[in-house]
Amino acid sequence: MESTTTPRPKHLGRNIRRVREILGVKQDTVAEKLGVTQQTVSNIEGNEEVEDETIEKVADVLGVNPEAIKGFDEDSVVYNIQHNHEGSNNKGPNGSYYQCTFNPIDKWVEAMEKNEKLYEALLKSEREKVAMLEKVLEGRK
Repeated sequence: MESTTTPRPKHLGRNIRRVREILGVKQDTVAEKLGVTQQTVSNIEGNEEVEDETIEKVADVLGVNPEAIKGFDEDSVVYNIQHNHEGSNNKGPNGSYYQCTFNPIDKWVEAMEKNEKLYEALLKSEREKVAMLEKVLEGRK
């Protein structure tokens, strides 16, 4: 017995809503930029089928590629967030967990000390130039 599973069709309106929500854009804002009412945007987001022209207009308002809306997959987004942003995948190239091996404050203090030494060297150089110019000027008197 063979089992055939047909993939569920994409709910394009839901994709528009999720992309809009992820970007933190309100329906009112989308409606205003499209020149329609908020209710119209709500209806678009409720439709399983959305015309390509409408998707392109909404994508332009949201600042995304229309293909990002058409191909949006919430499972992929959740996976990406969990494994790349919540610390569950902080492994280095050899598969071990990455641990910071230095104290950032120590590095900052070290950089400040280097800056101070460079400043002192620059100041010494400038003082030598002034002394040399003073000798030249005294010789001309």
